Amino acid sequence: MTSLVSLVLLSLASYGGTMVDNVVAFSAQLALTPEEKRPATSAAQSAGVAVLVLISLGLGSALRLVPLSFFGLCALAPWALAVHTFRHRHDVHSPTRRGVTGTFVSTLALGGDNLAVWTPLLRAGGILHGLVVLAVFAVCQIAFVTGARSLVRHPHITRLSDRAGQWALPAVYLALGVVILLETGVL
Repeated sequence: MTSLVSLVLLSLASYGGTMVDNVVAFSAQLALTPEEKRPATSAAQSAGVAVLVLISLGLGSALRLVPLSFFGLCALAPWALAVHTFRHRHDVHSPTRRGVTGTFVSTLALGGDNLAVWTPLLRAGGILHGLVVLAVFAVCQIAFVTGARSLVRHPHITRLSDRAGQWALPAVYLALGVVILLETGVL
């Protein structure tokens, strides 16, 4: 029983510690996404996390062969989104689909730390161990999305995103690129 409690606590810490950067990015993207597109944006973020979990499960020992600095190339994804979003900031009918595409790509781009932590955690034990970790991650993901969606419904957050939205998302994307470079040791 103690080892199960320890595994649950380790899984909670693993998920929480690696998702700190994602909570900022996802909340900003969600705040700038029209209400009717927020469910799809939330699904895109969850899909990004699911892909990271699948990569963690699949890559295993292969990640040890790839230097962490290689993942610094992932900084190009949010920077490209920043340029695209900035160029289309005044276009009301812009095809940027920033809510879905931007969220999914940003979640993957910010996933270097997730992969580094989740891969050994998922490989550390047998099937039951992995199922416990995955169950904890699933509950955490539901809480993560629910919390972010509640946060962006706050009137102050909504007013702020309406005023600064056209500048905020490109700035967030640029910052995410820098965070990726810092996390991968490139900078």
